[in-house]
Amino acid sequence: MTRSPSLSRFVRSTACAVSLSLAFGAMAQTSQATLISTEQVAQEVAAQARSAAGDTQRARLATELDRPGLAERLQAYGVSAEQARERVAALSDEDAAALVAQIDEAPAGGDVLGVVVFVFVLLLVTDILGFTKIFPFTRSVR
Repeated sequence: MTRSPSLSRFVRSTACAVSLSLAFGAMAQTSQATLISTEQVAQEVAAQARSAAGDTQRARLATELDRPGLAERLQAYGVSAEQARERVAALSDEDAAALVAQIDEAPAGGDVLGVVVFVFVLLLVTDILGFTKIFPFTRSVR
């Protein structure tokens, strides 16, 4: 029984297609789909938001470490900038948030009320000594 060349080509191409299908079928992985609750989704979203917020806060702390004055102060305390960066990276999300909040609440130029009281007392003393004439209640009647 002789086969025609077109039948032989058809059998050969069919055999190749079947063997490729079996080879790729063996590599296929099964998947399993389950339902998740709304609470699980909310917890996952909240965890991702906390992680993103923690990363943002750590990045802000890292930029604060780039300030020249702070780097000099850290060197005075015996802490290198690299050690400070490692410690910032090791902070938990809650600790990073607390540190950023503390930095935000700190006054930029120190205690403003203390400066105002100091200036008032300085002017009062100079007025009493007669160097300035700012406050009318310090002048003697002559």
